[in-house]
Amino acid sequence: MRLAAIVRTISDSDRFDHGGLFRGGGFIIGPRLLAECSMKFAIAVFSAAHAPSSRRALLFAQAALAGGHEIVRLFFYQDGVYSAANNIVAPQDEQDIARQWREFVSQHQLDGVVCIAAALRRGVLNTEEATRYQRSAVNLDAPWALSGLGQLHDAIQAADRLICFGGP
Repeated sequence: MRLAAIVRTISDSDRFDHGGLFRGGGFIIGPRLLAECSMKFAIAVFSAAHAPSSRRALLFAQAALAGGHEIVRLFFYQDGVYSAANNIVAPQDEQDIARQWREFVSQHQLDGVVCIAAALRRGVLNTEEATRYQRSAVNLDAPWALSGLGQLHDAIQAADRLICFGGP
């Protein structure tokens, strides 16, 4: 059974429940729907780890995999590159979403790509780029890969749906 395309922006008022369901404005992913159709998702994250949309993106990705779907690629762009930085320290009374992203990508062996231009602009560097630009700080390591927007384009071509979280 093939589902009709549903496209909408996920907003701050959207919520996930503890069962892995996403509900908001007519877009529902639940156990029944997930069991009926397997989809390939490309997920783009445009907001930093401390933003609510980064957490929603993580919960969406977890629910998608739990439902038998495939994540073609996670692409972190604009402030989303901060979600991949390993030097982000969350306050003790908040969840460490950057750490949760690292663990999730590692555990499921996902393709986690950080936009190289956005990362350099924000000081998020792996060893190679820190050496190239003669910087002492390295705050990006495995499981993340630095690459360009072409990786997002390739993911969009390979996926059934592109789901974006955050942004201006």
